[in-house]
Amino acid sequence: MPRPKTRSDETVLDAALQFVHERGIEQLSFAAVAERCGLSSATLVQRFGTKPQLRLKVLLRAWDHLDAQTAALAASAPKTPDGAIDLLIGLSGFGDIDNYADSLLLLREDLRDPLLRQRGARWEAELVAALAACFGEEAPPQLGHALASHWQGAMTWWAFSPDRPIDVYLRESLTDFLAMLGVRASPTMRR
Repeated sequence: MPRPKTRSDETVLDAALQFVHERGIEQLSFAAVAERCGLSSATLVQRFGTKPQLRLKVLLRAWDHLDAQTAALAASAPKTPDGAIDLLIGLSGFGDIDNYADSLLLLREDLRDPLLRQRGARWEAELVAALAACFGEEAPPQLGHALASHWQGAMTWWAFSPDRPIDVYLRESLTDFLAMLGVRASPTMRR
């Protein structure tokens, strides 16, 4: 009879993901995760298999977190242009430029693996649908995708000159983008 797990797989993967955010995916090892979560390396190998399998499961766990965060923000966002902006800013909580740059290393891994690319494509569809819902049925169906695309680009441009907090930069950039398309966000929302 197998011994009961003292730590769930999710708890272990969360500890591994925290390690990845701090030290990078290349430094991830069973020994590093064992030190973080208090289980032996042998136990982790039994649970997760090989190092590449562990890496994949950690990256899938990151997608699980992003999916949950997106769903929560989409559910709580007002169905208005301001709600769409708030949703995107809520997904942009990188903090500083170093954290944003580190997140791009995870994106690199996502682009290299077909399963992770599928997760990204699924997330795109969910995000675009959530954004489109903020504009109502009278808005062009491409508006959600256009706003998400602008948001992605705006984060990159912010990274070259991170002299303002990312949320301030994005609110201004997204509001201006919508205004250019003839969609007005509330002036009081612009900070």
